[in-house]
Amino acid sequence: MFGGLQFGLLLACIVLFVPMVMAGWHLSRNKMLFFSGALFISLAVCVHLTPYFPSVSDFVTSVQSVVIFDNRDDSCINLVNEVVWDMKPMREELLVAEPDGDNVGGVSSAVAFEKNWGWSKSWKVMACEFQKLGKGDISDLLNGSWVVVAGDSQSRLVVQSLLGLVLNSERMESIKEELFRRHSDYGIVVEEMGMKLDFVWAPYVANLSNLMMGFKQNKSYPDVLVMGAGLWHMLHFTNASSYGVDLKSLRSSVVSLLPLAPELGTDGPVMGTVSVRSPHLFWLGMPMLINGMLNTEEKREKLSDEMWHAYDKVLRDSRLLHRYGGPCLLLDIQSLSWNCGPRCTVDGMHYDGAVYEAAVQILLNALLIESHQKLAT
Repeated sequence: MFGGLQFGLLLACIVLFVPMVMAGWHLSRNKMLFFSGALFISLAVCVHLTPYFPSVSDFVTSVQSVVIFDNRDDSCINLVNEVVWDMKPMREELLVAEPDGDNVGGVSSAVAFEKNWGWSKSWKVMACEFQKLGKGDISDLLNGSWVVVAGDSQSRLVVQSLLGLVLNSERMESIKEELFRRHSDYGIVVEEMGMKLDFVWAPYVANLSNLMMGFKQNKSYPDVLVMGAGLWHMLHFTNASSYGVDLKSLRSSVVSLLPLAPELGTDGPVMGTVSVRSPHLFWLGMPMLINGMLNTEEKREKLSDEMWHAYDKVLRDSRLLHRYGGPCLLLDIQSLSWNCGPRCTVDGMHYDGAVYEAAVQILLNALLIESHQKLAT
């Protein structure tokens, strides 16, 4: 009894050679007919034999996987936080004295280094073609957009970095006092690009849930929403379980803003509802906390590494983040601050502007992917 391979070869020979012999009778009359028929039959035989040769099947599968990666969407979204740092001591003539903070010879240790960053040089990341966007590119990308950034001081630093990319130095200097007014909201319209940007002071996750309810009640939704909270809850409540409950409630509020999305657990359509465009959603992660550099005893006691990891775990378990099946793409401040390290902070909590500039560029590249846009060359 023939094995599967032998039987397949026998059938292939019959299918290939019998028609070719018959077609040979017509060779003298029509050579094109013979060769085209032979080519067609050969291709059919190859397709027929492919299952019998695992190496061929594996090759076809590997080619398909490369094509899928080329699609950029989910694969590149998952790689957009892959950033590396190049830290170099700053030349003496470039050092800037800062009277506040821990100074060495009048110069803050956080600014005594040149902090250069870029995306990883791995082939997967390079295939995504991430790049740092300039003012013109950002104007095209965010033209006519309403951007809302909500959270604590970490979110305010993101606003500063975003505005620093689209405003000139004179205007940036003129708005800093109002932007950094303690525990307050801030709003600006960048008329040159038609972008409206609102910062909402929301240090607790419950504040963010209330903000979602406000969007829904007003039937007015931002085009881009960046939010993040956790440090205040960790400092004043120090209860990861309570934080997790608030995150799950926030997730429900965020999902209710989205169009029908069964994979996120939304309900079916309701009679009389109007479909709205989904905002681009981002979650601003908590930074790495350097306990020995925190500026009060209370912070050093409550913002411990153990507590930070407990809060990070309930964030992952909440399914708020895209990588865990949620609606929000993470802007990984923890990874950025960890890799930049102690040389990028003077208080162990707030980091050098380069960290937040990197977060903004990650956001902008993610927007390019999500909106299926490409920069003009």
